Amino acid sequence: MKKKKLAGIFLSLSLTTGLLAGCGGEKSSGGSSSGGGGDTIKIGANLELSGGVASYGQSIAQGLELGLKEINKEGIDGKKIELVKFDNKSEASEATNGAIKLVNQDKVAAIVGAATSTNTLAQVQIVTDKKIPLITPTGTSPAVTMGEKGDKLNEYIFRTCFIDPFQGTVAANFATQEKGSKTAAIFIDSASDYSKGLAKSFKEVYEKNGGKVVAEEAYVAKDTDFRATLTRIKSAKPDFVFLPGYYEEVGLIVKQARDLGLDVPFMGGDGWDSPKLIEIAGNDALNNTFITNHYSSGDEDKKIQDFVAAFKAEYKKDAPDAFHALGYDTAYFLADAIKRAGSTDPEKIQKALAETKDLSLVSGQFTLDENHDPIKSATILEFKDGKQEFNTKINP
Repeated sequence: MKKKKLAGIFLSLSLTTGLLAGCGGEKSSGGSSSGGGGDTIKIGANLELSGGVASYGQSIAQGLELGLKEINKEGIDGKKIELVKFDNKSEASEATNGAIKLVNQDKVAAIVGAATSTNTLAQVQIVTDKKIPLITPTGTSPAVTMGEKGDKLNEYIFRTCFIDPFQGTVAANFATQEKGSKTAAIFIDSASDYSKGLAKSFKEVYEKNGGKVVAEEAYVAKDTDFRATLTRIKSAKPDFVFLPGYYEEVGLIVKQARDLGLDVPFMGGDGWDSPKLIEIAGNDALNNTFITNHYSSGDEDKKIQDFVAAFKAEYKKDAPDAFHALGYDTAYFLADAIKRAGSTDPEKIQKALAETKDLSLVSGQFTLDENHDPIKSATILEFKDGKQEFNTKINP
């Protein structure tokens, strides 16, 4: 499945070669032709506003827009940020097309998005060739910033979230140290780099901690009946199930697992974090489940509660989820870099982004390492009667 996705990306790139070639007379960095003119700074958002993971992209967009609205009250050196949105429809090929449009037609100074690692990776070659910085709020795969082999920095790619190995490590430590787990099952989406990455780091740390993985199973995105696989997992008698996936399948899996009498703790990553999960699984099925996440609206930290209050006032909704928070934080991460760069030149913004240190954001104190990955805390949340409750915060 991964090869098919990559093939689609390369096909899209080949079909749009003419469009890229037509911009050969511009400076590679975009120079004065990028970022808007006059009193505006033009920023692109390449997000999953429809399709299979639309909940993620929509939440990021709302958080991003709230942050930019606050920033634009004072502006940056007399300029306002103008946001240009593109719906990549939760598809890698569309994410590639979005990057091409935002860079060459809209001439943005930077791009925010995508929500998923796969759709972010689909943009890397475009923005690197044109030297336009890109920030993914929630793309957690290490490959996003360091490439598939993990040995070459993607200089123009940044992220606001922590990476998969950190999530998997936190989950494994929680399973063994907090829940006393001795035997675990791992159930992954075989087509998802995100799911496989979390599972890999979970297994390594879980076994290092003395636990035994007694079952490893896989499903494919869009599957709806998981009963046969869950029956095999149940027969292995795990006392803990690690389920790193996205909310659509996770909701069905947890519901069907409870129907089969598999009542052990389930745990996943930030891919669970969507209101749709509760609609799909139901309140009761989600009891005794946990996730690693980037923040909790229940955390009493003043910065978090100020954000929650601002979000509720703006959107008249319940408490914001982690995707809202990371979209909001990305607005401030980028604005801080533009201000320090003193310029809308994408190359100067890139340099300022890379130098970010001790920036106070909703999801924690934020410093980028040499791989353009944030050093920050993780939060563990527990579902109780259909609501997320703050469990604990884990420092890196």
